[in-house]
Amino acid sequence: MAMKQTGRKVYKTMQGKTIDMDLLRQRNELTPAVGNAKVNARGDELGAGGRIIKKREDVVKEYYNTDGPRPVETAVKRSANKDLTEDWVEPEVKTTKTTAKKDPVVVETSDDEWVEDDEGNFVKKGD
Repeated sequence: MAMKQTGRKVYKTMQGKTIDMDLLRQRNELTPAVGNAKVNARGDELGAGGRIIKKREDVVKEYYNTDGPRPVETAVKRSANKDLTEDWVEPEVKTTKTTAKKDPVVVETSDDEWVEDDEGNFVKKGD
């Protein structure tokens, strides 16, 4: 006797047609997603012409292997007094950040070319 598969989602429309959602999902797995995300329905990163640059498994593995900011938790000590309203101590949470150091951006401003007039507008000097 054949057993019924438990994970399949088969729906019946109002007009009596049956739609197998799992089969529909599998057929369109490699179709590019709508929008500017540059991924397909599976989650693979796509390049020019819809070619797969990085598979979904690699994207997920890279996400979990990166060293991002993680909270450092410290234990909170409770005093001998049982009344928590008086002795409540907020726990300290410190975050460690591992980022590459970037060169500072230098913005050159020349204040002598523009002057603020009486109305608050900036005009070129000499106008």
